[in-house]
Amino acid sequence: FSWTAMAAAAARYGDLVHQAKRWFGTAKGRNSRVILGSGSKIRRKLMDEICEQAGFEYEVISADIDERAIRRDDPADLVTTLALAKADAIQEKLKLNGDPSLENVLLITCDQVVVHNGNILEKPTSKDEARQFIEGYKDFPASTVGSICVTQPGTGRQESEVDTAHIHFDAIPPETIDYLIAEGEVFYCAGGLMVEHDKVNPHVTKIEGTMDAVMGLPKARVLNLLAKFFD
Repeated sequence: FSWTAMAAAAARYGDLVHQAKRWFGTAKGRNSRVILGSGSKIRRKLMDEICEQAGFEYEVISADIDERAIRRDDPADLVTTLALAKADAIQEKLKLNGDPSLENVLLITCDQVVVHNGNILEKPTSKDEARQFIEGYKDFPASTVGSICVTQPGTGRQESEVDTAHIHFDAIPPETIDYLIAEGEVFYCAGGLMVEHDKVNPHVTKIEGTMDAVMGLPKARVLNLLAKFFD
């Protein structure tokens, strides 16, 4: 990003925050119920930042679906399909619980994969796979492809967007990879990719896109999608 583009993005985000703060301050906004359909600690941290800035609260409900049962060849199609499937699963949970306030719900679901050298990488399932993923990032840039979906269960309306970012690395030392695997957090991240980790970040040489998108929850896109339901 150029400085001009960064300044424009920051101004746009500020406008989205202001718009959300204004709407969530109305009677309808105060009565709304925002749900984040993700168990990711990183996404919750980013959602906390959004809420602190825009002045609303949210709760977490996990979808608990078998993500590997859903296959698509195109990364954008895959993450969009998974985000929609998570929305369906959470809506079923809400209905089973006899929730009386579905019309006020705004449900945010997400999914992300890493694309590396033409291959779609999901969460590593073994130490060997995690090591293979992380070692390979020195050879080719990694791309994150993430989908954000906002669903209004009361009306069935859904809005979604896909965000892509590209990350360039130099070689990550073997001892750092050992540490990351022993720590275990890489097994909860697509491609074992943890750009924000203090042991990984020094080996990032360039990011094309936003850091929050790489981390799995592009904040501007979340607010932009929520704004489509402000009325």
